[in-house]
Amino acid sequence: MLKSVKGIYRDGKVVLLETPGDLTEGKVIVTFLAESGLVELQSRGIDREQAGDLRIRLSRFAEDWERPEMDAYDDL
Repeated sequence: MLKSVKGIYRDGKVVLLETPGDLTEGKVIVTFLAESGLVELQSRGIDREQAGDLRIRLSRFAEDWERPEMDAYDDL
């Protein structure tokens, strides 16, 4: 099972911002995210127009995704 938690890398250490639940020990993979939050579209094989279209189409689902009962799917 994979479990993701947010954290911050600071002074050579990773500080977790969330508790990983009932996990007491396990292997980890640390992936550094761009601070800007921007996605390099070309590396995803899409251009700005395609990304804009995708954003519009997916925004229709945002209200459903943000409903509290949808949290149950986060653990799957």
